[in-house]
Amino acid sequence: MVGELVTIASFRDLPEALLAQGKLRSAGFDSVLADDNIVRLDWLYANVVGGIKLRVRGEEAQDALELLETPIPDGFSPEQVGEEYPQPQCPHCDSLDVSFENATRRFTFLSWLLLGFPLPFGRKERWRCAECGYEWSELSERELFGA
Repeated sequence: MVGELVTIASFRDLPEALLAQGKLRSAGFDSVLADDNIVRLDWLYANVVGGIKLRVRGEEAQDALELLETPIPDGFSPEQVGEEYPQPQCPHCDSLDVSFENATRRFTFLSWLLLGFPLPFGRKERWRCAECGYEWSELSERELFGA
């Protein structure tokens, strides 16, 4: 990578930084992560060093930043992924920024921290919206995909 490197984004968590870097690489941009090894040692250092920095060449910075800021697509066509795939949406605010997570993971970790061993809680999985914070459990396909 030749030329001046410009920081276009900063991330607290390594997975977020790797996803952003992967998005840029899939579009043909060369990029590097700075301070990622420090954060790998201990994630609390992320605040000290200003997070994991995503850097690209100066002349590509504006285009790369625009690519990172593109909104989440409503769905994917069969040509893109092999079958039609509508994105899951929040039933409360219709946001596409949702994730599926294990709700009991926090309690298991807390029991491990306090007792020295994890207590096996039953798995309770749920959807969570990053925009409005709404949480919900399994919904029908019609409700989930807004069809």
